[in-house]
Amino acid sequence: MSPVAEEKDVLRAKFELFAEQLSRGDAPWLRERRTAAFTRFSERGFPTTRDEEWRETNVAPLARTLFARPEATAEITPQTLRGLGVLDLGGPEFVFVNGCFAAELSRTEATAGVTVQRLRDALESDPGALEARLTRLADDGRNPFVALNTAFFEDGVVIEIASGTQASQPIQIAWLSTDPGSKPTVCYPRSLILARRGSQATVVESYVGPSAAVYLTNAVSEALLEDGARLTHIKLQREGLAAFHVATLAAQQGRDSVFTSHHFALGGALARTDIDQRFDGAGGECQLLGLFVGRSEQLLDTHSRIDHAKPHCLSRELYKGIVDGRARGVFNGLVTVRKDAQKTDAQQSNKNLLLSREALVHSTPQLEILADDVRCKHGSTTGQLDPLALFYLRSRGIGEAEAKGLLTWAFASELVRRVPVAAVRVALETELSSLLPGGLRSEAR
Repeated sequence: MSPVAEEKDVLRAKFELFAEQLSRGDAPWLRERRTAAFTRFSERGFPTTRDEEWRETNVAPLARTLFARPEATAEITPQTLRGLGVLDLGGPEFVFVNGCFAAELSRTEATAGVTVQRLRDALESDPGALEARLTRLADDGRNPFVALNTAFFEDGVVIEIASGTQASQPIQIAWLSTDPGSKPTVCYPRSLILARRGSQATVVESYVGPSAAVYLTNAVSEALLEDGARLTHIKLQREGLAAFHVATLAAQQGRDSVFTSHHFALGGALARTDIDQRFDGAGGECQLLGLFVGRSEQLLDTHSRIDHAKPHCLSRELYKGIVDGRARGVFNGLVTVRKDAQKTDAQQSNKNLLLSREALVHSTPQLEILADDVRCKHGSTTGQLDPLALFYLRSRGIGEAEAKGLLTWAFASELVRRVPVAAVRVALETELSSLLPGGLRSEAR
């Protein structure tokens, strides 16, 4: 039996045990969805490089690894939490350690118009309230990792911003992994964000973990924006350099809503993020902004899909990649304009910087246009530092390493400076500044 087939059999046995024990408190509708999701995964299995959407990302090392649920949560104090990379943003904060909610590390005080609660508590108190939303936006028929998350998630967060509320402070969800010990472990974070009519809020999701530990984070976040809502979602992926990270962010927008995604991928041996966005009402706006920074032998993959299903909507997408050593980056962005989505305005751009001869980026920007009254364009560039700019800086007395660092920072800073939360912006500047001088350092941080 192949290692991948063995892992599928192990997963099947784990799901049967999970369905019998851990999920017995679920509402009938959730048990049915879990079973259906695992059935879809079993029929398809892990993706391979023969699948078009995974052609450049080989998940065989992940599929061959037998992951176990964490047996215990490490002792972490509030004093050491910040040193592990979880920022203090001042607002509501829910912290999960190895998938388990850490109440002593969280700030759960009520904020006017903002409700944040554990997913498990929400399912126990009023399961019917989530039936129409939870597991409905992320497509587990197309992505087997979404199916696994739906089948196995145990806890997570539900965030609801009431109609007309303008949240003054960012809401942070921190997913912290600790050294799993002798066995690789897996967690299935799940987030549901409900931005009600005319509301405004910023949500920060952070993923951090130890540099040398082997573990898998398989995360799914779903965001529903009602008419006129404005939601900013910031994702900071800073997993350990031996870890696997696979995540999906699915957003659905109502009329005249505005959704902005800031995605920063810095960690993980193999990290893949899928962003699926859909305009479900006219007049909406969407911005997808992201930066991936790879060194050593990292593989960082971003797949995005913007679905202009309604007319008079605007989308802007800008992703940049910086890769050094033998790292590989992947960007695949698809913008679809449907037949009735007239007056669409869409722009997509991917720019990549190679800092070594062995670094590589696969870039595939795509437009699929079925309407005729639209303004759409896309483009991609991949190259090395400008030798003329390097010469100019060196002629002014700046050393070669510092000159490379300055030019690399100038390339990345455009995206960092767009982050609306000052503490996140400062943290990114600090982390990138430790990597950029003289080119990215290839050793683990």
